[in-house]
Amino acid sequence: MKATQEIHAKFSRSLLHPRYWLTWFGIGILYLLVLLPYGVIYQIGKTLGLLSMKIAKRRVVIATRNLELCFPDKSEQERAQLLRENFISTGIAIFETGMAWFWSDRRIAKHSTTIGVENILEPQEHNQGVLLVGIHFLTLELGARIIGLARPGIGVYRPNDNPVMDYVQIKGRLKSNKYMLDRRNLKGMIRSLKQGEMLWYAPDHDYGPKNSVFVPFFAVEKAATTVGTSILVKMADPNIVPFTPKRDKKGYTLVIQPALVGFPKDDETAAAAFMNKAIEKEILQAPEQYMWLHRRFKTRPKGEPSLYD
Repeated sequence: MKATQEIHAKFSRSLLHPRYWLTWFGIGILYLLVLLPYGVIYQIGKTLGLLSMKIAKRRVVIATRNLELCFPDKSEQERAQLLRENFISTGIAIFETGMAWFWSDRRIAKHSTTIGVENILEPQEHNQGVLLVGIHFLTLELGARIIGLARPGIGVYRPNDNPVMDYVQIKGRLKSNKYMLDRRNLKGMIRSLKQGEMLWYAPDHDYGPKNSVFVPFFAVEKAATTVGTSILVKMADPNIVPFTPKRDKKGYTLVIQPALVGFPKDDETAAAAFMNKAIEKEILQAPEQYMWLHRRFKTRPKGEPSLYD
């Protein structure tokens, strides 16, 4: 598959090979579980999340360290409570992926409220592209589906190594997107934005040293941050619109912010720091629902020690 292609879901008989039967079985179980009432799904996810704290010890260590690095002013007790809530959120997120892929539009709408939808609709009425800043909340998959009810966009994703999971993932995401683009497809992203499309884009992870600069992220002074946002803004001049999907026991509130103002187009380092500040603001709306389980600060400036040793 070439990175320049628009990606659509394509089924083939090879996906029915016995080597994939276990994958299909797991997908089937997830499909059946998300047919349950939302309150039941929430409680099962909560239980699973708390259980994972006892099993996934390495992830507990990573999340604990991230919270220490980002929130040094919080007490140890406060961070411990945040960690517990984060693992609960992680357990629920497993089912939210299935909800995003398998729920009907009617059921998605029943359990969600969207605030600020005009911030993505108005620019597109004037044929202006929208760079939708999809921060890695654990609710992100479902948040993208909720936005798709208002306006389908263009999804950016990393292909899954398992072809069955890749097929199901693409098929599920196409319920809220016109098509998908490989995350390496910079030309495709620029083209879609110039055509006035809404492009889902997540600049908040550590993508390695290539095409990154070191700027502050919360209390970490040198966090590897992609310069990809600068490239897209320079080439396509889109509206930059963050959004946050927040969960509670009754459902989801999706907050779409007004377009960011003051993006420093001529300075990649300043632009990366600007984006991190915007991302921090969104994370603080629901910090327990952010993906703290990955090593956000694994890339360090040359000669500096790891923050996870």
